[in-house]
Amino acid sequence: MKLNYGIILSFIFFSFGIQAQQKSTKNKETPSVSILDQTKAYSGFFDFYYQPTTDKIYLKVKQTDQEFLYVNSLSQGIGNNDIGLDRGQLGNERIVSFSKAGNKLLLIQPNLQYRSTSDNPLEQRSIKEAFAKSVLFGFPIIETLKDQSYLIDLTPFLMQDAHGVAKRLKQLNEGNFTVDKSRSALSLARTKAFPLNIELDVLLTFEGSATGPMLRAVTPTSDAVTVHQHHSFVALPDQNYRPRAFDPRSGVNAMTYYDYSTPVSTSTKKQLIYRHRLEKKDPNATISEAVEPIVY
Repeated sequence: MKLNYGIILSFIFFSFGIQAQQKSTKNKETPSVSILDQTKAYSGFFDFYYQPTTDKIYLKVKQTDQEFLYVNSLSQGIGNNDIGLDRGQLGNERIVSFSKAGNKLLLIQPNLQYRSTSDNPLEQRSIKEAFAKSVLFGFPIIETLKDQSYLIDLTPFLMQDAHGVAKRLKQLNEGNFTVDKSRSALSLARTKAFPLNIELDVLLTFEGSATGPMLRAVTPTSDAVTVHQHHSFVALPDQNYRPRAFDPRSGVNAMTYYDYSTPVSTSTKKQLIYRHRLEKKDPNATISEAVEPIVY
Protein backbone atom coordinates (compact mmCIF):
# COMPACT_ATOMS: atom_id res chain seq x y z
CA MET A 1 0.00 0.00 0.00
CA LYS A 2 2.87 2.38 0.77
CA LEU A 3 4.20 1.82 -2.72
CA ASN A 4 0.83 2.62 -4.27
CA TYR A 5 0.51 5.86 -2.27
CA GLY A 6 3.98 6.85 -3.43
CA ILE A 7 3.09 6.27 -7.05
CA ILE A 8 -0.11 8.31 -6.69
CA LEU A 9 1.69 11.23 -5.02
CA SER A 10 4.38 11.20 -7.70
CA PHE A 11 1.72 11.32 -10.42
CA ILE A 12 -0.05 14.27 -8.73
CA PHE A 13 3.17 16.28 -8.42
CA PHE A 14 4.05 15.47 -12.02
CA SER A 15 0.61 16.69 -13.21
CA PHE A 16 0.95 19.96 -11.30
CA GLY A 17 4.36 20.45 -12.86
CA ILE A 18 2.98 20.05 -16.38
CA GLN A 19 0.12 22.49 -15.70
CA ALA A 20 2.51 25.09 -14.28
CA GLN A 21 4.76 24.71 -17.31
CA GLN A 22 1.79 25.14 -19.67
CA LYS A 23 0.68 28.31 -17.85
CA SER A 24 4.20 29.67 -18.02
CA THR A 25 4.35 28.94 -21.76
CA LYS A 26 0.99 30.67 -22.34
CA ASN A 27 2.19 33.77 -20.50
CA LYS A 28 5.22 33.95 -22.77
CA GLU A 29 3.20 33.65 -26.00
CA THR A 30 3.51 36.55 -28.43
CA PRO A 31 0.39 38.77 -28.35
CA SER A 32 -1.84 38.47 -31.42
CA VAL A 33 -1.08 40.91 -34.22
CA SER A 34 -3.91 42.63 -36.08
CA ILE A 35 -3.74 43.17 -39.81
CA LEU A 36 -4.21 46.87 -39.08
CA ASP A 37 -0.82 47.03 -37.34
CA GLN A 38 0.87 46.55 -40.72
CA THR A 39 -1.11 49.11 -42.72
CA LYS A 40 -1.44 52.79 -43.57
CA ALA A 41 -4.76 54.15 -42.29
CA TYR A 42 -7.19 56.36 -44.24
CA SER A 43 -9.99 57.92 -42.16
CA GLY A 44 -13.21 59.11 -43.78
CA PHE A 45 -16.77 58.11 -44.64
CA PHE A 46 -15.44 54.56 -44.48
CA ASP A 47 -12.11 53.93 -42.78
CA PHE A 48 -9.78 51.80 -44.86
CA TYR A 49 -6.23 50.54 -44.61
CA TYR A 50 -3.55 49.94 -47.20
CA GLN A 51 -1.07 47.09 -46.71
CA PRO A 52 2.00 47.73 -48.91
CA THR A 53 3.51 44.26 -48.46
CA THR A 54 0.51 42.63 -50.16
CA ASP A 55 -0.89 45.61 -52.12
CA LYS A 56 -4.27 45.16 -50.45
CA ILE A 57 -6.93 47.49 -49.10
CA TYR A 58 -8.94 46.50 -46.05
CA LEU A 59 -12.25 48.24 -45.39
CA LYS A 60 -13.72 48.81 -41.94
CA VAL A 61 -17.51 48.48 -41.89
CA LYS A 62 -18.95 50.04 -38.75
CA GLN A 63 -22.64 49.75 -39.58
CA THR A 64 -24.44 47.16 -41.66
CA ASP A 65 -27.70 47.78 -43.53
CA GLN A 66 -26.82 51.46 -43.98
CA GLU A 67 -27.35 52.59 -47.57
CA PHE A 68 -24.81 54.63 -49.52
CA LEU A 69 -24.04 55.46 -53.13
CA TYR A 70 -21.56 53.34 -55.09
CA VAL A 71 -20.25 54.73 -58.40
CA ASN A 72 -17.65 53.22 -60.72
CA SER A 73 -15.89 55.15 -63.49
CA LEU A 74 -12.79 55.26 -65.67
CA SER A 75 -10.10 57.64 -64.44
CA GLN A 76 -7.91 56.73 -67.43
CA GLY A 77 -9.45 55.41 -70.62
CA ILE A 78 -8.49 53.81 -73.92
CA GLY A 79 -8.55 56.93 -76.09
CA ASN A 80 -10.82 56.07 -79.01
CA ASN A 81 -14.17 57.86 -79.13
CA ASP A 82 -15.79 55.14 -81.20
CA ILE A 83 -14.90 52.51 -78.62
CA GLY A 84 -16.47 54.71 -75.97
CA LEU A 85 -14.21 53.95 -73.01
CA ASP A 86 -12.94 57.45 -72.33
CA ARG A 87 -11.21 59.08 -69.39
CA GLY A 88 -13.72 60.34 -66.83
CA GLN A 89 -16.56 58.18 -68.11
CA LEU A 90 -19.13 57.38 -65.43
CA GLY A 91 -20.30 53.81 -65.08
CA ASN A 92 -23.13 52.53 -62.94
CA GLU A 93 -24.58 54.50 -60.03
CA ARG A 94 -26.09 52.24 -57.39
CA ILE A 95 -27.64 52.52 -53.95
CA VAL A 96 -26.06 49.71 -51.91
CA SER A 97 -25.52 48.52 -48.34
CA PHE A 98 -23.47 45.92 -46.48
CA SER A 99 -25.44 43.11 -44.88
CA LYS A 100 -23.99 40.46 -42.55
CA ALA A 101 -24.66 36.84 -43.45
CA GLY A 102 -22.83 34.32 -41.30
CA ASN A 103 -19.09 34.87 -41.59
CA LYS A 104 -19.30 37.31 -44.50
CA LEU A 105 -20.60 40.71 -45.52
CA LEU A 106 -22.71 40.98 -48.66
CA LEU A 107 -22.83 44.15 -50.75
CA ILE A 108 -26.51 44.35 -51.71
CA GLN A 109 -28.25 46.57 -54.25
CA PRO A 110 -31.97 46.90 -53.47
CA ASN A 111 -34.57 46.93 -56.23
CA LEU A 112 -35.73 50.56 -56.32
CA GLN A 113 -37.64 50.07 -59.55
CA TYR A 114 -40.50 48.57 -57.54
CA ARG A 115 -41.36 50.19 -54.23
CA SER A 116 -43.93 50.78 -51.56
CA THR A 117 -44.28 54.27 -50.10
CA SER A 118 -46.75 53.00 -47.52
CA ASP A 119 -46.12 53.54 -43.81
CA ASN A 120 -47.17 49.95 -43.20
CA PRO A 121 -44.00 47.86 -42.64
CA LEU A 122 -45.78 44.67 -43.69
CA GLU A 123 -46.76 46.21 -47.00
CA GLN A 124 -43.22 47.46 -47.53
CA ARG A 125 -41.89 44.00 -46.77
CA SER A 126 -44.29 42.31 -49.19
CA ILE A 127 -43.07 44.47 -52.09
CA LYS A 128 -39.44 44.05 -51.07
CA GLU A 129 -39.81 40.27 -51.08
CA ALA A 130 -41.79 40.17 -54.32
CA PHE A 131 -38.95 41.44 -56.53
CA ALA A 132 -35.33 40.35 -56.82
CA LYS A 133 -32.42 42.28 -55.38
CA SER A 134 -28.79 42.00 -56.50
CA VAL A 135 -25.85 40.85 -54.38
CA LEU A 136 -22.89 42.57 -56.02
CA PHE A 137 -20.13 40.94 -53.97
CA GLY A 138 -19.44 38.75 -50.94
CA PHE A 139 -16.63 39.57 -48.51
CA PRO A 140 -15.34 37.09 -45.89
CA ILE A 141 -14.96 38.83 -42.53
CA ILE A 142 -11.22 38.98 -41.87
CA GLU A 143 -11.47 40.30 -38.33
CA THR A 144 -14.06 41.59 -35.85
CA LEU A 145 -12.53 44.62 -34.18
CA LYS A 146 -12.86 45.76 -30.57
CA ASP A 147 -15.58 48.29 -31.47
CA GLN A 148 -17.59 45.42 -33.06
CA SER A 149 -16.96 46.71 -36.58
CA TYR A 150 -15.94 44.31 -39.34
CA LEU A 151 -12.75 44.24 -41.38
CA ILE A 152 -12.95 42.95 -44.95
CA ASP A 153 -10.51 42.64 -47.83
CA LEU A 154 -11.82 45.04 -50.48
CA THR A 155 -9.09 44.27 -53.03
CA PRO A 156 -10.84 41.52 -55.06
CA PHE A 157 -13.87 43.80 -55.44
CA LEU A 158 -11.71 46.69 -56.66
CA MET A 159 -9.78 44.49 -59.09
CA GLN A 160 -12.80 43.22 -61.00
CA ASP A 161 -13.90 44.70 -64.32
CA ALA A 162 -16.74 46.73 -62.79
CA HIS A 163 -16.87 49.13 -65.73
CA GLY A 164 -17.35 46.37 -68.31
CA VAL A 165 -14.26 47.14 -70.40
CA ALA A 166 -13.86 43.57 -71.66
CA LYS A 167 -17.56 43.33 -72.48
CA ARG A 168 -17.45 46.55 -74.48
CA LEU A 169 -14.40 45.45 -76.49
CA LYS A 170 -16.06 42.14 -77.28
CA GLN A 171 -19.29 43.84 -78.38
CA LEU A 172 -17.32 45.92 -80.88
CA ASN A 173 -15.38 42.88 -82.15
CA GLU A 174 -12.15 44.44 -80.93
CA GLY A 175 -11.02 41.28 -79.14
CA ASN A 176 -11.52 39.01 -76.15
CA PHE A 177 -9.87 40.24 -72.97
CA THR A 178 -9.71 39.37 -69.28
CA VAL A 179 -8.13 41.12 -66.29
CA ASP A 180 -4.52 40.06 -65.67
CA LYS A 181 -4.10 40.45 -61.91
CA SER A 182 -0.33 40.02 -62.13
CA ARG A 183 -0.18 43.24 -64.17
CA SER A 184 -2.79 45.13 -62.13
CA ALA A 185 -2.31 47.14 -58.94
CA LEU A 186 -3.87 49.65 -56.58
CA SER A 187 -3.26 53.27 -57.58
CA LEU A 188 -2.68 55.31 -54.43
CA ALA A 189 -2.34 58.69 -56.15
CA ARG A 190 -6.12 58.88 -56.55
CA THR A 191 -7.03 56.82 -53.50
CA LYS A 192 -8.28 59.19 -50.80
CA ALA A 193 -10.69 59.46 -47.87
CA PHE A 194 -13.04 62.34 -47.05
CA PRO A 195 -15.81 62.77 -44.45
CA LEU A 196 -18.61 62.13 -46.96
CA ASN A 197 -16.90 59.87 -49.48
CA ILE A 198 -13.93 57.63 -50.16
CA GLU A 199 -12.21 57.33 -53.54
CA LEU A 200 -10.39 54.16 -54.60
CA ASP A 201 -8.39 53.86 -57.80
CA VAL A 202 -6.89 50.79 -59.47
CA LEU A 203 -4.69 50.14 -62.48
CA LEU A 204 -6.19 47.27 -64.49
CA THR A 205 -4.42 45.46 -67.31
CA PHE A 206 -6.52 43.43 -69.73
CA GLU A 207 -4.77 40.68 -71.62
CA GLY A 208 -6.11 39.05 -74.75
CA SER A 209 -5.99 39.14 -78.49
CA ALA A 210 -6.91 42.36 -80.29
CA THR A 211 -8.92 41.69 -83.43
CA GLY A 212 -10.14 45.16 -84.38
CA PRO A 213 -8.40 48.17 -85.92
CA MET A 214 -9.69 50.77 -83.43
CA LEU A 215 -8.01 49.20 -80.40
CA ARG A 216 -4.76 48.54 -82.23
CA ALA A 217 -4.64 52.19 -83.29
CA VAL A 218 -4.55 53.57 -79.72
CA THR A 219 -2.57 50.99 -77.71
CA PRO A 220 1.21 50.53 -77.78
CA THR A 221 0.80 46.76 -77.36
CA SER A 222 -2.73 45.87 -78.34
CA ASP A 223 -2.72 42.53 -76.50
CA ALA A 224 -2.14 44.35 -73.18
CA VAL A 225 -4.67 47.13 -72.57
CA THR A 226 -4.14 49.08 -69.34
CA VAL A 227 -6.71 51.53 -67.96
CA HIS A 228 -7.51 53.01 -64.56
CA GLN A 229 -10.80 52.17 -62.90
CA HIS A 230 -12.23 54.28 -60.07
CA HIS A 231 -14.63 53.35 -57.26
CA SER A 232 -16.49 55.89 -55.11
CA PHE A 233 -18.42 55.21 -51.89
CA VAL A 234 -20.51 58.30 -51.17
CA ALA A 235 -22.80 59.21 -48.28
CA LEU A 236 -26.42 59.78 -49.23
CA PRO A 237 -27.79 63.32 -48.79
CA ASP A 238 -30.37 64.30 -46.19
CA GLN A 239 -34.12 63.97 -46.66
CA ASN A 240 -34.76 67.66 -47.39
CA TYR A 241 -34.69 67.33 -51.18
CA ARG A 242 -38.06 68.00 -52.79
CA PRO A 243 -38.75 65.79 -55.81
CA ARG A 244 -40.78 67.23 -58.66
CA ALA A 245 -43.31 65.26 -60.68
CA PHE A 246 -42.53 64.74 -64.36
CA ASP A 247 -44.58 66.57 -66.98
CA PRO A 248 -44.10 65.53 -70.64
CA ARG A 249 -44.28 69.21 -71.61
CA SER A 250 -41.13 69.99 -69.60
CA GLY A 251 -38.77 68.63 -72.25
CA VAL A 252 -36.64 66.76 -69.71
CA ASN A 253 -36.09 63.07 -69.06
CA ALA A 254 -38.06 61.21 -66.43
CA MET A 255 -37.02 58.84 -63.67
CA THR A 256 -39.61 56.06 -63.54
CA TYR A 257 -40.51 53.66 -60.75
CA TYR A 258 -43.58 51.68 -59.71
CA ASP A 259 -45.32 52.24 -56.39
CA TYR A 260 -47.38 49.20 -55.40
CA SER A 261 -48.94 50.95 -52.42
CA THR A 262 -50.88 53.15 -54.84
CA PRO A 263 -54.70 52.90 -54.68
CA VAL A 264 -56.27 50.63 -57.29
CA SER A 265 -57.86 53.61 -59.03
CA THR A 266 -54.43 55.20 -59.66
CA SER A 267 -51.55 54.09 -61.88
CA THR A 268 -48.62 52.44 -60.11
CA LYS A 269 -46.25 54.12 -62.57
CA LYS A 270 -44.60 57.18 -61.02
CA GLN A 271 -42.28 59.62 -62.78
CA LEU A 272 -40.04 62.35 -61.42
CA ILE A 273 -37.75 64.76 -63.23
CA TYR A 274 -33.99 64.82 -62.86
CA ARG A 275 -32.99 68.21 -61.49
CA HIS A 276 -30.28 69.91 -59.49
CA ARG A 277 -30.81 70.62 -55.83
CA LEU A 278 -30.57 74.42 -55.62
CA GLU A 279 -31.33 76.41 -52.48
CA LYS A 280 -31.48 80.18 -52.18
CA LYS A 281 -28.98 81.99 -49.99
CA ASP A 282 -31.79 84.44 -49.24
CA PRO A 283 -35.06 82.47 -49.04
CA ASN A 284 -37.11 85.69 -48.98
CA ALA A 285 -35.65 87.12 -52.19
CA THR A 286 -37.41 86.65 -55.52
CA ILE A 287 -34.04 85.94 -57.16
CA SER A 288 -31.08 84.84 -55.07
CA GLU A 289 -27.67 83.26 -55.48
CA ALA A 290 -27.55 79.53 -54.80
CA VAL A 291 -26.06 78.13 -51.61
CA GLU A 292 -24.12 75.67 -53.77
CA PRO A 293 -23.95 76.85 -57.40
CA ILE A 294 -23.81 74.34 -60.23
CA VAL A 295 -20.18 73.94 -61.30
CA TYR A 296 -19.09 71.86 -64.28
